[in-house]
Amino acid sequence: MTREFLQSFDHRQIARLFDFIEDVQFWIKDASGRYQRVNRGFLLNYSLQQESEVVGKTDYDLSPRHLADQFRMDDEAVLEGKSIINRIELVGRFDKTANWSLTTKIRLLSEANAVIGTAGISRALPEAMAMEFPFKEIGRVIGLIQREVHRDISNAELAAEAHLSLSAFERRFRRYFQTSPQQYIKRVRITKACHALIYTDKCFIEIALESGFCDQSYFTKEFRRAVKLTPGQYRQQHQSI
Repeated sequence: MTREFLQSFDHRQIARLFDFIEDVQFWIKDASGRYQRVNRGFLLNYSLQQESEVVGKTDYDLSPRHLADQFRMDDEAVLEGKSIINRIELVGRFDKTANWSLTTKIRLLSEANAVIGTAGISRALPEAMAMEFPFKEIGRVIGLIQREVHRDISNAELAAEAHLSLSAFERRFRRYFQTSPQQYIKRVRITKACHALIYTDKCFIEIALESGFCDQSYFTKEFRRAVKLTPGQYRQQHQSI
């Protein structure tokens, strides 16, 4: 009876429970390290909108190589039978920073007891967070953006924070992030708004102002341009999952 029950429903329904746990990333990979299932927290961490943007990709598509190398070594160890339980490690983000996180990984077996993949969860440690950058000046800039994203931040202010001339800062920022500082700030604002729409009941104008948009109309316009949904549609779609 137990076996019949377990075979009678789609196990992805259980995986959906992780969509409702704030600031926790959940994933399933096949034995080759390709993502097969992720939750909303995972998507938010990498500033993605749909699971289809992740399925089939590996850590090398999402994280800096030095982190992806470590994740792949972990996967190989887990596939061989070593579980990773509540380990503190750096986990990459969309903005090329890395948070200290608490991570657990296990291997997945088929009914025939064959190893078919891995699954894991990771939770950011708010009191022990760190960023890694190829040069520390940009680290200070990203810290300023994350703290002050609710207000206007000029490139000149960011350049001063990095102790670089404006032209040198803009060149270096674009070379590392493949986008302009202001486009990067907009992406941070959209990601912050996505998080608030899913995990809070705040009204749209409150989310707009806290995320750095001057009014609700402009927020809606920019959000729709980036996400292809209005804030209301996005909240309805993801809170009803």
